[in-house]
Amino acid sequence: MQSTIRPRRSALYMPGSNARALEKARTLPADVIIIDLEDAVAPEAKQAAREQACAAIKAKGFGPREVVLRTNGFDTPWASEDLAAAMAAQPDAVLIPKISSVEQLQAIGNKLARASRTLQVWAMIETPQAILNIASIAAAAKDASTRLSVLVLGTNDIAKETRTRFVPGRRPMLTALSQVILAARAHGLDVLDGVYNDIKDIEGFKRECEDGRDLGFDGKTLVHPAQVEPCNQIFSPSEEEIAAARKIVDAFALPENKGKGVISLDGKMVEIMHADIAARTVALGEAIKAKA
Repeated sequence: MQSTIRPRRSALYMPGSNARALEKARTLPADVIIIDLEDAVAPEAKQAAREQACAAIKAKGFGPREVVLRTNGFDTPWASEDLAAAMAAQPDAVLIPKISSVEQLQAIGNKLARASRTLQVWAMIETPQAILNIASIAAAAKDASTRLSVLVLGTNDIAKETRTRFVPGRRPMLTALSQVILAARAHGLDVLDGVYNDIKDIEGFKRECEDGRDLGFDGKTLVHPAQVEPCNQIFSPSEEEIAAARKIVDAFALPENKGKGVISLDGKMVEIMHADIAARTVALGEAIKAKA
């Protein structure tokens, strides 16, 4: 389980082959910058992108942003060099595409055995096999050698492999999304929603962020800087929510309520589990405020 809350509301993909984009990433208000060596980079540009991306990571300057390097898939010709370069550059995490089994995570952990213990592994869940194996994949987090800490949905690939259509509300995909969220929560992992492809449709993007937040995602992966601000706002508790949560926490902390499993507050029955939910809301709000 995570001992502290780290806001991961917005995770913006930036192409490792684009030096200007990497420089701009240092100024954007995203919680996470994902420097991409996979989909955004043509095969002939893989090596140059790897070198440029790792140089940018080594140069630092990303401030409070979490920096994640998305490598090429574990079974591609570039994967081993990507992981070796990541070990030298020391991002916060490596994001591994198309994870579908525990064995893959164990093999990646073995390759990273000599890396700094701070280097995390984030796993992309984007195949039918991954969804079917999601409980065991998430459970791999109990093995410290896998370094697994975050699951990331690859909804475009899921749609391709399952022939699911993208419709408002994503009803055809809800079963898959919910299974990943349940597995993440069962094993103390954060979980990020997939991307929204239409960068001009900000209202549609906001609705999907709200849907993802309500489903239980910690944040959303993004494809354009214009999506960062609305994503941050939607995945942040409002001032009203924080105030209400703090009121519940304070009520359970009163001497007369010590040890109680349920209390009456403002005419409503409030259980101790609501105090736990409220405490997390307050902690998340404080963590977001500290980043500002």
